[in-house]
Amino acid sequence: MKQRSRPWIILVVILAIVGIWIGVSYNGLVKQDENVKLNWGNLQNAYQRRLDLTPNLVAVVKASSDFEKQTLQEVAEARAKASQVSIDATGLSAENFAKLEQAQGQVASSMNRLIGVIEKYPELKTTQSFLLLQSQLEGTERRIKVSRNDFNTAVATYNKKVRGFPGSIVASVFSFKSKEGFTADAGAGTTPEVKF
Repeated sequence: MKQRSRPWIILVVILAIVGIWIGVSYNGLVKQDENVKLNWGNLQNAYQRRLDLTPNLVAVVKASSDFEKQTLQEVAEARAKASQVSIDATGLSAENFAKLEQAQGQVASSMNRLIGVIEKYPELKTTQSFLLLQSQLEGTERRIKVSRNDFNTAVATYNKKVRGFPGSIVASVFSFKSKEGFTADAGAGTTPEVKF
């Protein structure tokens, strides 16, 4: 009788080990997926901070002078377009990243033009409210950079679990797919030419 029950005991033990392994692997994938979503939310938060600070900077510049209205309009239009682009954490894809990056790039570009215009007007640069806003915008740009790096790190960690063996088995069974992180803009590797 003992000989007959031994294969069943071995089978139950093997099934229990496999079940525990599947559960641990699944929970690890869920944890990494949630980490990717958390980092995506942090990046969205940094982008929103940029969008929130932009009208304040424009208002300070308008209040300080009545110049370069076209530049101010470009900033406002870029901000309006960027605030309309929203990507949910479940819709992460290269195409959606491109849309978001294009809109955010327009905001950053118009802000850079505005700051270039401001450099021409020393009395504006010394305004305390402008200095404070400029400092906040610089901090926001750093936050965006850090958030992008954190997001890419979370995506890389997640993808290692999804694509690595034996986790890829559990990932394919439960439909966990590889995710895409941020990549550099086209031409970012080219050294910019500075002319005076």
